[in-house]
Amino acid sequence: MTLGTMFAQVTDYANRADPYPLYAEMRKTPVTLQDDGSYVVSTYYEVRSLANDPRLSNDVRNRDPGADGPATGEEDTNLPPSFLLQDPPGHDRLRNAAMRPFGPPHSPRFLHDMRGELAQVVADLLDALEGKDEIDVVDDFAYPLPVTAICKVLGVPREDEARFHGWADTVASGLDPSGGASGVEKAQAARRELGSYLADLIDTKRRHPGSGILGPLARETGPGGSMSATELVATSILLLIAGHETTVNLISNSTLTLLRHPEVLDRFRNEPDLVVPLIEEVLRYEPPVQFIPFTTALADIDIAGTTIPKGAPVRLMLASANRDPKRFEDPDRFDPDREDNQHLGFYTGIHYCFGAPLARMEAQLALPRLFRRIENPRLLADPPPYRANPVLRGPRHLPLAIDGLAA
Repeated sequence: MTLGTMFAQVTDYANRADPYPLYAEMRKTPVTLQDDGSYVVSTYYEVRSLANDPRLSNDVRNRDPGADGPATGEEDTNLPPSFLLQDPPGHDRLRNAAMRPFGPPHSPRFLHDMRGELAQVVADLLDALEGKDEIDVVDDFAYPLPVTAICKVLGVPREDEARFHGWADTVASGLDPSGGASGVEKAQAARRELGSYLADLIDTKRRHPGSGILGPLARETGPGGSMSATELVATSILLLIAGHETTVNLISNSTLTLLRHPEVLDRFRNEPDLVVPLIEEVLRYEPPVQFIPFTTALADIDIAGTTIPKGAPVRLMLASANRDPKRFEDPDRFDPDREDNQHLGFYTGIHYCFGAPLARMEAQLALPRLFRRIENPRLLADPPPYRANPVLRGPRHLPLAIDGLAA
């Protein structure tokens, strides 16, 4: 491995189960020029600095049209780019509009009032495991929970949830580069169908708001202006993809990590309040988003003895930064008692994860109930098979043997 091929090694599926030795090697040179012309940034303080630097752009219009890289899950469909792929002021207008019905300070109880419904979804998913001696944590639990949550956030009618689940599955599969051209085409077709459905739902919500955030957003006339219909569709799809895939990985990575650390699992069963710092440590130790693949330098940037030239693609390696020994003591140790755990698991700066409060709430509801119900869980594959996508890293399947289900 050379400095110029480090990123290619990270994206090689052969290293998906354990990329952390590669990250340790990367950190020896905090900023490296890759053979493809991109710059990889791997150390904590440098990643954090650039993530908060206005000279680094997320806007797709600033990318070299020929730039290659992992899929972002946001291609095509005649929709404007979501706020994730925009810079201020467009980013700020759209994100601020989306935040008003979603959370504080305008809607402080929105997520809190969903807790009871989501707790019931968790209970129903676990009840469905009755009678099984083998389960797949991903397919049976971690995957269906977040998409149901997104349906509730958006206000998708219950009778449409099955269709919505189908579209979500297909769109998410487009993030997997192993699917080839046919997978991309199917995902784009599903995005178009989903976009058409959402446009109709938004039109209905404009007249009859009902539950969820789409009604308030469709009628929004607050400071900064409202979203257009296409901007609202793009925002909804972003929430589906980003909120769903990251939460699936957060729950499955947490489950796998606990089973690999039985002393922590035993403690967790006896100390349910441990769930909050435990999830924060998983976000540092096994983050669901490994790196930010699509930023571009808007000017020459001098950092860590290197000049990143204007126009260069920049990749911020969040998972590597989270294990930087210059920031975290004994970083390769899983420690839910870790103090000052200012990880980058949900990124930082203006693009800090919009759905972080929802993801945290889902994981905090799911994990204690999962390990209270499943009896004597044992890993059937370690490492388990991982998703092909190198950005959104987590098990594709997580098969467990269990002795049954507690009441």
